[in-house]
Parts: sequence; C-alpha cells; structure tokens
Amino acid sequence: MWSYRYYLYLALLGLISACSTPVMRDSKTNVSEEMSSSRADSSARSQTAAASERLGTQWGDDVTSHVSSVDLRRVSSAPIAEASLRYADKSYGGRSINSMSLAAGKVELSVESDRGRGLPLYRDGSQYYLKGEAGQAYRLVYRNNSNNTYEIVASVDGLDVLNGSRASRYNNGYVLRPKQRLVIEGFRKSNSAVASFIFSKPSDAYAANTPSGSINNTGIIGTAIYELYDPNQRKRPVSRGNDGLDAFPADEGYAPAPR
Repeated sequence: MWSYRYYLYLALLGLISACSTPVMRDSKTNVSEEMSSSRADSSARSQTAAASERLGTQWGDDVTSHVSSVDLRRVSSAPIAEASLRYADKSYGGRSINSMSLAAGKVELSVESDRGRGLPLYRDGSQYYLKGEAGQAYRLVYRNNSNNTYEIVASVDGLDVLNGSRASRYNNGYVLRPKQRLVIEGFRKSNSAVASFIFSKPSDAYAANTPSGSINNTGIIGTAIYELYDPNQRKRPVSRGNDGLDAFPADEGYAPAPR
C-alpha cells in the first residue's frame, strides 16, 4: 500500500445522497478482415462531430456547493479505471444507454440536466458519446454501487473541475463514499460555490478563454477513478482518440514516481 497521503475534497452538495470508476493464410479471410476494418474506420469517422456540431462548456451561474477536506490515501499510484465521454450537438449512432459503467460496474456515470433529466448517452464499441445543446446546463452524476471508497478525478474540455488547471489524472478529486452519489455541477470557484456547466459554442467555452485551456480540446469529459484506503472501513501512456481529443492533456510524457 502506498504510504503517502492525499488531501481530497469531500463533496457536500445538497444533491449528494446520504450526505448533503493461429494466423489464417486464406486470401478470402484476409479480404474479409480488411473489409471489416474498413467498416470500423468508417463508423469511427461518422461519430466525429462536424465543426457546426461541436460544443464546449462555458462558465455558468454560481451554484451553492460546499466542500471540506479529508485526509485519505490512495491504494495505488495509478487509477483503477479511466473513461472519456465525447459530446456534441449531434445525432450519434450506437446503442442508447442510461449510464456509463466504470470500474467493472462498481461506479456509474450519468449526465443530467439541471432539472434532473437524464441526457442521451450512446455507446459505439469502446467509445461513449453525449448529445447536448448550446445553452443547456448539465451536471455529472457518479453513483457508487460498491462498499469501497473511491476518488473521482474529473475533467471537462481538458480542464480540472476542481481548480481549472490543465487536467491531470493524478490531481486530487472528489471522494465518493460507498453506496452514495456524487453530483458535480460545475467548475469549482471556492469551497462554497461552483460555476455551473453550460453547453456552449467552442469559442465561448471556458477552455477557449483561459490560459490553461484550448479551444481544440473542447467536447470531452474525462474521469479517472482511484480506490482509497479509508481507515473507517477496512509512466502512463497518453490515450487519444481518432479525433485528437485528450481528457488529461497535462499528463503527456509524465509518470508519477512512487513515494
């Protein structure tokens, strides 16, 4: 177990329940494999948002959201699960789903409007997509289905949701207690408020208007999950999609050293 300590945020949002991750030589076979690969490439291209469909997330209204610091330790220096969710004002193909299953189902991620209505999610192979509309407020909802305690490190448009810095999967995150729900409504401004997430045109996005961000990285939501050692209970490669978006751009070429 890693001995170093992390100071993590425990979300106390009113919306968090209970308190507020043999080779075949036959030529016909080879032709079939090439055709299958071509279809897969075509499918991936069809899911890429056109310039007119792209969205970002702007800095919205103040929302009351109290947090406090807790002293917990990560079980390991690397996340146990990671996921990226691409979003645009686009009619995506793929299978319609209500939530993303993370960390082998131990954690679920869904996206809601500010009125609590689930927004459309789609899965196409290993990729996940979210349909949004400019001007619509949204929030990220994580549900812990397990008896373990997790840390959720989240990013929007390549920016850390806790401090607005260039996102890294190794940053501190929110604590997600067993069988509870964590709602992230916006970019944190202080220990008592966040700026709500609102879909916008890329040029109006927070990432396009802060030195830490880039308009080229708008349209992606990232999640990294760590298991935490809770005393009350018992060089990572850069991964980019075909569209070049990176949910954690600060980690390029970086691997944390064990302490």
